[in-house]
Amino acid sequence: MSVFKNLKNDLPASIVVFFVALPLCLGIALASGAPLFSGLIAGIVGGIIVGALSGSQIGVSGPAAGLAAIVLTSIGALGGYENFLVAVVLGGLIQIVFGVLKAGIIGYYFPSSVIKGMLTGIGIIIILKQIPHFFGYDSDPEGDFAFFQVDGENTFSEIINSINFISPGATLIALIGLAILILWNNVLSKKGKVFQIIQGPLVAVAVGIIFFIVTQNHGSLAISKDHLVSVPIPDNFSSFLGQFSFPNFAVIFQIDVWITAFTIALVASLETLLCVEATDKLDPEKNVTPTNRELLAQGTGNVISGMIGGLPITQVIVRSSANIQSGGKSKMSAIIHGFLLLISVIIIPKLLNMIPLSVLASILLIVGYKLAKPSLFKKMYDLGWKQFIPFTVTVVGIVFTDLLVGIGLGLLVGIVVILIKSYQNSHFLHIEDKSNGKHKINMTLAEEVTFFNKGAILKELDKLPEDSYLTLDVRKTRYLDNDIIEILEDFSEKAANRNIDIQLISERGTIENPKSYIEFFQLRPKKA
Repeated sequence: MSVFKNLKNDLPASIVVFFVALPLCLGIALASGAPLFSGLIAGIVGGIIVGALSGSQIGVSGPAAGLAAIVLTSIGALGGYENFLVAVVLGGLIQIVFGVLKAGIIGYYFPSSVIKGMLTGIGIIIILKQIPHFFGYDSDPEGDFAFFQVDGENTFSEIINSINFISPGATLIALIGLAILILWNNVLSKKGKVFQIIQGPLVAVAVGIIFFIVTQNHGSLAISKDHLVSVPIPDNFSSFLGQFSFPNFAVIFQIDVWITAFTIALVASLETLLCVEATDKLDPEKNVTPTNRELLAQGTGNVISGMIGGLPITQVIVRSSANIQSGGKSKMSAIIHGFLLLISVIIIPKLLNMIPLSVLASILLIVGYKLAKPSLFKKMYDLGWKQFIPFTVTVVGIVFTDLLVGIGLGLLVGIVVILIKSYQNSHFLHIEDKSNGKHKINMTLAEEVTFFNKGAILKELDKLPEDSYLTLDVRKTRYLDNDIIEILEDFSEKAANRNIDIQLISERGTIENPKSYIEFFQLRPKKA
């Protein structure tokens, strides 16, 4: 079957995504004030269900850090986790409606500079947030990507605090893991196929488990259980089933539940569409994800996740970029990672709970670095200030607030840049020497002239000297806003008083001193 033709690439990539997703699923659940198992449910559903339904070849879905604050607040406001799950199910149904209504097109309206800023900002956040875990300090849970953290600290104060709580064992194995990853990535992967099939992160995690077992009774190098992965371990099959929660549909008619549902649907859809746009840019194969189908897939995933006790799901850039960096080629890598989560929490939870978080932090540091390479800043700077400023504002906004606020700030600056560009590019003005006692001035209007250009054109017309001859060329203009037509109408009256003659050149011919621009442009033949 064609879905298995890239299995040699997808299987190794899925293992890396699994190791990235595991601590994030647990950490986001912890940061959300939800049961730990709910994060794993969302990761499993995001991998298997959403992965199968999505049209994205390399996107990976799961619980989203951007929704953690909403989840934490909503659980308390709605009176319990089971009540909150009703909002998750309804949010998924609303997303399905968004998909049916073709709302996925919204994702295409974000400037490239903002999307690149988002990727870079997330890369920097991953690095900053993983530094404390790298040194064995785990006061803030994995997956808390906001600047102001759930433990009361912020991103930078947490790093400073970690200096006073360095764990020698955790730091040592983190350094060993990082060395393995760098060696694997830069040297061994080029030496033979076996090093491409067996990924560096798998080796680093295996070494981390061995290190924990060997040193657990060796004093200073021993790694505390607080610094290990913490997958819930059921005593039997019955207690395993007891970890699932189910929605309390008795609250379905409460207005607060519906408000939360719409909030989840809007935020999850926006995060997904932004991630889709970003992963498509990172994809070496340059696949284009159908956004409306993605909303349908995400909505279905949220309905199922909510029905069995899982957190809300979005497509997630951290997992998706790890998938791309590890060579994932098709959606099978996302699906397999979901099955790995499912199988491992059932069969080998005790083994998973021997993985030091510092080793997983070393994996995430590499993921973060590849998203935020210093060379990208130079590349964006070389593109000019109109690209660099929205990019930089997005990066800074994400680092010092959170993902959506950072994106919003970048988009706002991007709109201002567009307005400035529109102001500057509304027309071309050429002034010739005096001829027959009059200045000859040629003004050529752009292809589309809107009210954004009103100030620039008005400024130029007011500056025209008396005793001038203005040639107004609209042969290339396909759209002229009514605001601009009104300016020209008003100027015609002023022009007569200032001895300014106007010649209007169009595809229909030339008109001397036109009296009615409105009539002229309304009668223009429409272009195909």
